[in-house]
Amino acid sequence: MANKRFVVGLGEALWDVLPEGKKLGGAPANFAYHAGQFGLETIAISALGEDELAAETIKALKDHGLNYLMPHVPYPTGTVQVTLTGDGIPAYEIKENVAWDNIPYTPEIAEVAKNCRAVCFGSLAQRNVTSWATIRQFLDNTPKDCLKIFDINLRQQFYTKDVIEESLKRCNILKINDEELVVIKRMYGYDDLDMRGICEKILEEYGLLMLVLTCGTNGSYVFAPGLTSFQDTPKVKVADTVGAGDSFTGSFCAAILNGKSMKEAHKKAVEVSAFVCTQNGAMPTLPPELLA
Repeated sequence: MANKRFVVGLGEALWDVLPEGKKLGGAPANFAYHAGQFGLETIAISALGEDELAAETIKALKDHGLNYLMPHVPYPTGTVQVTLTGDGIPAYEIKENVAWDNIPYTPEIAEVAKNCRAVCFGSLAQRNVTSWATIRQFLDNTPKDCLKIFDINLRQQFYTKDVIEESLKRCNILKINDEELVVIKRMYGYDDLDMRGICEKILEEYGLLMLVLTCGTNGSYVFAPGLTSFQDTPKVKVADTVGAGDSFTGSFCAAILNGKSMKEAHKKAVEVSAFVCTQNGAMPTLPPELLA
């Protein structure tokens, strides 16, 4: 393991219980799966229970060809009840005090941190003190050149200003959507700034390499110091949007690591997430033309 440099999805491992049945989900596994389709050495880090669902998780991870580091802990494996609106937009009911709330910082996880090329983490898995401490420790032990992507992923009431602040200090790329930006605007008192102004202020204040802003059907932006990229959102027939954002982040990260420019990476991420919206579930196989 020490000879490899990993791209890591770190945080919640759970099952999305959808109207048509349950599917393996959680942003870290989704992110790692999509980045891995572009030839990177990826790994999903979380925790599992000592239950039947844990065994199903391991089988599903293996079926998707995903490397994983998920210690067993005495809590149930995570589930999320997902209901879809008429537009295929998901609403989530996230179960509490589950395995991924209690990720231990094991020697194996510490070893991956030392050999990490990129890591994607969010606010949700930091709602409990155990996983919160593990995520911070992991981030603090990555190499200097590691891409640390904070995919903010605000869900229900499971976030605090402290978690967001500490995460912004530790990341070098922020990914946020337009609804989450409104929350940040209120939280930080950025009332006199427009959308672009808030993004540029965060970019500068936290010394970020890039800030990715997605605006649903209204397109997406990537801001970097002195550089902006905009892409329209392709019009597609939506099956569901579960995992589309994670596929965007995974393919964007992969493209950057594979030497693409910010604008090229942005274009690829938009194409991949549009395709994922046309498929059911978070982990479809990407067609060869998208992997080029």
